[in-house]
Amino acid sequence: MIKLLANFYTIVLGILALYALHITILIVLYLRHKREPIPPLPSLPESAMPSVTVQVPLRNEQYVVKRVIQAIAALEWPQEKLEIQILDDSSDETTALAKLEAAKLQTQGLDIKVLHRTKPQGHKAGALAKGLQKTKGEFIAIFDADFCPAPDFLKRTVPHLAANPQLGMVQARWGHLNARASAITQAQALLLDAHFTVEHIARNRSNLLMNFNGTAGVWRRKAIETSGGWQSDTVAEDLDLSYRAQLQGWKILYLPNVVANAELPPLITAFKQQQYRWAKGAAQVFRKLIKPILTSPKLNVAQKLMASLHLSAYITQPLFLLMLILTLPVILYSPSLPNLAAILGTLLMIPPLLYILGQVELYNDWPKRILSYPVVMLLGMGISWNNTLALIDGLTHWGGPFVRTPKVPAHVKKSERQPHTIKWDRKILGDLCLGIYASVAFWQALNIGAENLMPLTAIYAGGEALVLWTTLAQANLPQYPK
Repeated sequence: MIKLLANFYTIVLGILALYALHITILIVLYLRHKREPIPPLPSLPESAMPSVTVQVPLRNEQYVVKRVIQAIAALEWPQEKLEIQILDDSSDETTALAKLEAAKLQTQGLDIKVLHRTKPQGHKAGALAKGLQKTKGEFIAIFDADFCPAPDFLKRTVPHLAANPQLGMVQARWGHLNARASAITQAQALLLDAHFTVEHIARNRSNLLMNFNGTAGVWRRKAIETSGGWQSDTVAEDLDLSYRAQLQGWKILYLPNVVANAELPPLITAFKQQQYRWAKGAAQVFRKLIKPILTSPKLNVAQKLMASLHLSAYITQPLFLLMLILTLPVILYSPSLPNLAAILGTLLMIPPLLYILGQVELYNDWPKRILSYPVVMLLGMGISWNNTLALIDGLTHWGGPFVRTPKVPAHVKKSERQPHTIKWDRKILGDLCLGIYASVAFWQALNIGAENLMPLTAIYAGGEALVLWTTLAQANLPQYPK
């Protein structure tokens, strides 16, 4: 029984090591391709500029709706070839604010419309699909409500699509408006910078499948339509469409030099909501597309393998959870693990390089910025229960509500905000139980001197403590809109 327990622990560690190897491969590919030049911007005279539609899907975003509309209106593109759609599913004053701002811009000759749905179906995917039926643009740029693209965004992206008929989508890099607001936002910035710098460059320049991030990108309308359009059977409509488009043969171009800034979720509960949606959506897309990926005659073995690991990456969350649960019995009955476990555990030390590389490439003050990595590590463990529930939800259900991630700019007065309250639901209660369990496991490991099992239990206990303390500390703070 003791040997079986140790072997099971090693098997779980081995699966985690496989995903660590996946990250290692991406790091190697990034180092190999990072010096390759970004494709030069093709020449596009004004007379040849195609028609572009900018879509802004939003719901109850009264704090940022005016700002995003003004940013979109400032985009540099011939007015007669630019159409703006505010795809509004709001149930609050956002609709009135959007219509008021749009009316002002219409008097300046801008083609802008607010398409309000009183009974939204299909959530964000449904809004995008409905808007697409009424567009006249050859290319479709998409921005979430909290984004502020630079005026030259279209001029730096659309020419690539116009010059290459095989190109279905161009993705820009996300920047951050409030990265320094707190330790939580700093940690999120590290996570996103690694994704947009190391992962995207590695995948895109190695001809691997990569994802559209739902915003700050431009689609060729034909690519959307020939790939099946926007579909709402998953809550990750962006990941779903981008993979379906690539399976159809469309190419994607990532431009790390084009940046669109956005708000990071300031509250831990908002961050958990966002992560829940991403984990659930990834699980649903995996269920939906894994067979077409593995049987596609257009993909080689490497593309199929890396795509499979990409879409299933959130499986690491319940695996870390399972490791924690196994740790206490291992400490009590089999503190000496096989040598293979130590080798596999070493592989788990490689992924942190991803976050360091992301900061080194982007910022001169990267030594200061990577000091936030311990928070990243704690957050990763602290939300594993949240993401495990999301993964189960995604593997057992299709579609579901698209829970928006509330974001409120710092300039909004506290007196104008609504208090945020917490609910003692299965997420928080699960975090509390796991935090206690991890603390007991750490204490036992400390007592018997099981040094190899101390790090996991300590990080897990610390992660749950961070998430719970931050959640409770932020309760009733005036942060969320109605």
